[in-house]
Amino acid sequence: MCGIAGLYYPGTPKPVEPARIRAMTDALVHRGPNGAGVWTAPGVGLGHRRLSIIDLAGGAQPMATPEGDVTVSFNGEIYNFQEVRAELEAKGAAFVSHSDTEVLLHGWRAWGVGLLDRLNGMFAFALYDARKQSLLLARDRMGVKPLHYAELSDGAVAFASEIKGLLAHPLFRRTPDFTAVEDFLGLGYVPDDASVLAGVKKLPAGHYLLLERGRPVPAPVKWWDIDFSQRAKGSARDLEAELIHHLRSAVRSRMIADVPLGAFLSGGVDSSAVVALMAEASRAAVKTCTIGFDEAGYDETAHAALVAERFATQHRVKTVASDDFALIHTLVHHFDEPFADASALATYRVCELARESVTVALSGDGADEALAGYRRYKFHAAEERVRSVLPSSVRGMFGTLGRVYPKADWAPRPLRAKTTLLALADEGGAAYAKAVGVTTPEVRSGLYTDAARAALGGHSAEARYVATMRAAPAQDGLDRAQYADFKHWLPGDILTKMDRTSMAVSLEAREPLLDYRFVEFAATLPASMRIRGGQGKWLMKKALEPYLPKDILYRPKMGFVTPVSAWFRKALADEAAGLARSRVLAGSGWFEPKAIARLAEEHRSGRADHGRTLWQLMMLERSLGRLFP
Repeated sequence: MCGIAGLYYPGTPKPVEPARIRAMTDALVHRGPNGAGVWTAPGVGLGHRRLSIIDLAGGAQPMATPEGDVTVSFNGEIYNFQEVRAELEAKGAAFVSHSDTEVLLHGWRAWGVGLLDRLNGMFAFALYDARKQSLLLARDRMGVKPLHYAELSDGAVAFASEIKGLLAHPLFRRTPDFTAVEDFLGLGYVPDDASVLAGVKKLPAGHYLLLERGRPVPAPVKWWDIDFSQRAKGSARDLEAELIHHLRSAVRSRMIADVPLGAFLSGGVDSSAVVALMAEASRAAVKTCTIGFDEAGYDETAHAALVAERFATQHRVKTVASDDFALIHTLVHHFDEPFADASALATYRVCELARESVTVALSGDGADEALAGYRRYKFHAAEERVRSVLPSSVRGMFGTLGRVYPKADWAPRPLRAKTTLLALADEGGAAYAKAVGVTTPEVRSGLYTDAARAALGGHSAEARYVATMRAAPAQDGLDRAQYADFKHWLPGDILTKMDRTSMAVSLEAREPLLDYRFVEFAATLPASMRIRGGQGKWLMKKALEPYLPKDILYRPKMGFVTPVSAWFRKALADEAAGLARSRVLAGSGWFEPKAIARLAEEHRSGRADHGRTLWQLMMLERSLGRLFP
């Protein structure tokens, strides 16, 4: 796992100063503390920070072919590199290292961009072809590894794993983009098609960008997509067996490393499944770790201990305070852009604990998106069934009723009549976009100044979800919701959270449940095998019954829960009140201080629950203060 950065001049091949590349990669030292490298040629420079995982002695980067015609700087792991290497050797390629990086060099020579289809891994890389004077930037299918780029005033295209690598370049201009602030407040993260820094672009998951000398910078090209429009045939028993085959293959392929390896273990279905299959494949005890909380309602250590005992793992537990908000400054630094998923606090702590004993940790991320594990999928599927039989005139009445019905945020979702009525009145995509969001359009609009609302020009955070769901290769509403989450929520929230928190402590996190073969298989499952009897991930749970106790498989989903609402009524109440006086927020001209003050007071008094919005505003204020000092 590593950090990459570099420069490329599509026009005149200007000289590239190695010191400039080094400054960009030095900003990423946490991603690669074991080594650094810089390579330059006329019009191009590649930089690398290395976290050594495979071929510790021979995998230094940037790496070039012996002839020097192809050079690469690579972040990630190619899990099937041995199979790809064998195929290339059969075609006459001569390898000089045991590193997975080298397959990119020979693979490009053999197949060009067709190389990407042969790779199973998580990656972001920059590959320069001296013969063609071209630079290929590529990102893995799911977006596990990040890649940012920007065009500079001298004609260069700068790129880096994290925005802080771009910020290290003296020609990078820091200009805020308010539309990304709207996106952040709506969704809780800045999605991959936006950036709070104007001019910064994120290479989308499953895309490549081919820069060529003498040609303008093109749009990225999609090289992979997930397809929910097909349906697998076969009995439940046959599909269970196929699911376990894919899981077993994904886990085993991610256990290849020349450094200590372990797993995160929360005691939930997904991480427990990964540990079960690791134990099956390993002769030695699997190393596992769990974070516990000092409040019983948030603590899952007992469930994790049950799984650890069952598979005789070397298990480590660390208890942290439920009011562990001292990490805020650390998170702001590592995420660069504002990020409001408060579970990042706990994710950072579990990464920190894992790094004490391992360099690589397998996680359970991805199964909820692939197999409809979130409760919101169940509700959305049910609402879509109701929409399909209701005339539009009746749905309009639901909207009228919903607007006058009293709000009941404290109640379980099925009992929140206001939420349900308003959702049924909406088109499916718009309703789901609001369900997956954080701060509603109405609340956001109330916080903005007239100038800010005008600046948006009708842009809304939810619009991308609506458009994506309409265009999804899908058969039903559940398919469309999952597809949209793969395009926005997964890379923007879940994978960004894991990448930044793991890399902050120089830990490589691997996600076997996002193996593309497993994801492609899951997308073909009938809806009844994803959700049945109120249970998400139904087929996966059935397939895992021989491996895991039913207390683990069928207990209510918890996840990392962070009590931000309680914080803003107690320890952080003054912080909330101070947001209205913030130089950063007020000085932006985007927000009405009185509206923020009213929000904080309503929350503190208990008249309303604005905890998540206040957390967003606080993280926004801290991030903007750092980006625009």
